[in-house]
Amino acid sequence: METFDQIIASEKPVLVDFFATWCGPCKMMHPILEELHGIVGDKARIIKIDIDKNEQLAAVYNVRSVPTLMIFKGGEMKWRASGVHQAVQLQAELEKYY
Repeated sequence: METFDQIIASEKPVLVDFFATWCGPCKMMHPILEELHGIVGDKARIIKIDIDKNEQLAAVYNVRSVPTLMIFKGGEMKWRASGVHQAVQLQAELEKYY
C-alpha cells in the first residue's frame, strides 16, 4: 500500500481532497471530483483524505476547514484552496502541472 508521501511524490499532479464525513460541502465535492476524474482521466490522480481518520496528516498540512483541496507534484504543494470548487476550475489548475 502506498503512503501519502509516495502518492504526492508522483510526477503526475495529485489533487488531494481533505474532507470529513459530517461536512455538507464535502458531500457536494464528491460528484464534482467524479466529473473531474472523467475529464482528466489518468493525466492526474485524485485522492480523498478523511481528516477524522488522518488527524496527524491534516495537522501537518494545517487543514483548518473542509473541504480543503491541494495539488501536489513531485512532493511539492503547488496549489491550495478551501471550499467547493467546480470541475472546470479544478481542471484548469491541474492542467498547469501536466
